Formats: sequence, structure tokens, C-alpha cells
Amino acid sequence: METEQSLGAGGESSLILQDEEVKKENLSSDEEEEEAAAADAEEEDEDALPHSEVLDIFEEGLARLVQDPLLCDLPIQVTLEEVNSQIALEYGQAMTVKVLKADGEIMPIVVVQNATVFDLKKAICRFMELKQQREGGVKHISWRYVWRTYHLVFQGEKLDDDTMRLKDYGIRNRDEVTFMKRLRKK
Repeated sequence: METEQSLGAGGESSLILQDEEVKKENLSSDEEEEEAAAADAEEEDEDALPHSEVLDIFEEGLARLVQDPLLCDLPIQVTLEEVNSQIALEYGQAMTVKVLKADGEIMPIVVVQNATVFDLKKAICRFMELKQQREGGVKHISWRYVWRTYHLVFQGEKLDDDTMRLKDYGIRNRDEVTFMKRLRKK
């Protein structure tokens, strides 16, 4: 009520001044909050662990997780992709295709149920890349050369069409696909 009575010739300017003072108080309290937040962030940075220690803690936890019976097939240096594949396999959303190399080695490749031949080829590439990272060995494989030189074959049928689904070829869970050298056309 006092503000209404003071309205007159100079009353409007006093109201504007009061409003500006309230805004300044609000701004100063906002600035104080920002400074306090910045100080808290600095304290957290001082208390934060170095990256190497966080990585060690994560790897220890991951090693304990991999000891679970569902995930025991996975290597110690497991990737998120491998964990997700294994979980999808357990839920029946994925299947394992055994790929037999010429040297007799069998590669268990996990692909989704409705995967295409191209998806299988990408999964083989990824499997080999991870294997090389873990074991060392050849630095680079020319996959263009591999796919030009070898076919994937299932029960005598060449998997030529990259867009065709594995189910259309009759490939099911735990079926075996082999690498077979292409014959040169003369």
C-alpha cells in the first residue's frame, strides 16, 4: 500500500529503482551460486582419480563380471560388443556360426538371427581384428583380397549374394561355414 501512495510525480522512478535493486540482489546471489559451483568442481577435480587408476578399477570389475557362468566364454580383455553379443545369444536373439578356416581353425562368430552374408563377413573381420589385438601377429589383413580369393561355403553352396540372409541359405545356430579358395577362371 505504501508503494501505491508514493506514486505521484516521482513515485514511478522510486518503484523502478526498487526493482533494479531487487534484480541486482538476484544477480549477485546467482553469481555467488555459480562461484560456489565452480569451487565445488575444483574440489572434485582435486579428489578425482587419474585415468589410469579408473581404468584399473574398471578392468578389475570387468574381470569379476566375466567370471559369471553366462559370460565365462569371453576373454579377459572383453569389449562391450562381445558382452552384448553373448547376452543376445543367451536370449536367442543371435546365433553362433562356426567358420572353418583352411588351416583347420574354427572361429565361433556371433551374428543376429536375421543377419545377411555381409553381416557375417563383417563379424569375421571384427573377430580377426580382436584376435590380432590380443595375440599380436599380422598387423593388417587385406579383406578385399580375402573376399576376392575365398568363398564362404555352406553345405556345398557358395554364399555369393551379400544381401541374402543366412536363414535363406539354411544356416542355423551352430552350423559350420567354410572358407574355400575360389577357382580362377581362364
